[in-house]
Amino acid sequence: MKIYFDNCCLNRPYDDLYDNIVRMEAEAVLSIIDTCESGEWEYFGSDVLLDEILGMSNTDRRERVMLLYYSAASHINLTNAIILRAKEFEQWGIKSYDALHLSSAESGGADVLLTTDRRFINAAQRSNANILVQNPLIWLAEKLYDTKS
Repeated sequence: MKIYFDNCCLNRPYDDLYDNIVRMEAEAVLSIIDTCESGEWEYFGSDVLLDEILGMSNTDRRERVMLLYYSAASHINLTNAIILRAKEFEQWGIKSYDALHLSSAESGGADVLLTTDRRFINAAQRSNANILVQNPLIWLAEKLYDTKS
């Protein structure tokens, strides 16, 4: 299983965990990363994700997110093909950074792009993307349910 996290997903464990949904999403993200680190699944980063993380103004949070980023097994370099595909996704109403994430994940052969951004999920599901875009909590629950069935 190849997984791509966007920036909001990697930030989720450092959000205000008072809200039940935020806390469960954070736990899901960390659980998925643990499973990737154990070798059962693989997750990869990209130039786009790295650029977005490095652009974060809060240095403490940036350093914490980078620790999660370093768990990535591989890296997708930004190419002209990725940029062109992202421009197609923008025509579906997907914001530019999200479109670049989606295009990078698709280019890297990811099975799923995980995000906590509901607007991104909805727009991606309407697009012609060749990849599943899902909330980490919902995706993990479905994966755990599938293995129990």
